[in-house]
Amino acid sequence: MLKNFTGTGAPLTGAAFKDTVDGLGTSHASLWAVLTVETSGFGFLPDRRPKIRYERHVFHKRTSGRFSRQYPDISSPDSGGTTTVTNEYVRLDRAMSLDRQAALESTSWGLGQIMGFNARKLGYTDAEEMATEFIKTEDAQLDGVRRFVMANQSLANALKNKEWKKFAFFYNGAGFVKNAYDKKLQQNEEVFSLHGMPDLDVRALQAKLTYLDYSPGPIDGILGNATRRAILAFQKASSIPLTAAPNPETLSALSAAASAAI
Repeated sequence: MLKNFTGTGAPLTGAAFKDTVDGLGTSHASLWAVLTVETSGFGFLPDRRPKIRYERHVFHKRTSGRFSRQYPDISSPDSGGTTTVTNEYVRLDRAMSLDRQAALESTSWGLGQIMGFNARKLGYTDAEEMATEFIKTEDAQLDGVRRFVMANQSLANALKNKEWKKFAFFYNGAGFVKNAYDKKLQQNEEVFSLHGMPDLDVRALQAKLTYLDYSPGPIDGILGNATRRAILAFQKASSIPLTAAPNPETLSALSAAASAAI
């Protein structure tokens, strides 16, 4: 059962990413492009809750509009109404108090922003089970992406063949043009192909620093200056020799601190 939506925030593992790429018959660059466009490439918030987007128009539809007059900010025939990323959970919580199942189904979850109403066709018991799995790890969130793509052969083929307009249509709906979704996918795939993929070890390091409020910058798998400054700040606070580098002593202390803070 869901409580406060917070888990360990465990980042992606190399094994899970490779298995997903192989299972989908796609490339690392293509999969990273999808994840980057959907969630800037990371599936958790700094407080270790999954990234979500609550869709009030979906809730309106799934509850036959019975809450829309009294609660137009969380139930409306029109999309929108979003504010900040963290406020999405405030809206979700309010919607759950009205209709728990419909609220969970009206929310997109994790790395690939998979809508809850897809849960049953993807092999989950319901949206609650899917959300519960996504709370655990990014590997579980990525498995949701795999299931979603494999459930639609046209979508799977489009990803394999880098047919971004077709992929955008099946993954994001007819409104993809408004947000240039296909162009963003293509641009990100090209960048990853030319300059390499995120380093998963660096990415995990950045996630732990983020959870501990050390502000390493984007969780992008790139060891840049912001991440080095965050490492240095952690080393100072932990009385570790200052190197601004992810050496074994620092990584061990960081893992212990991040685990203790759960």
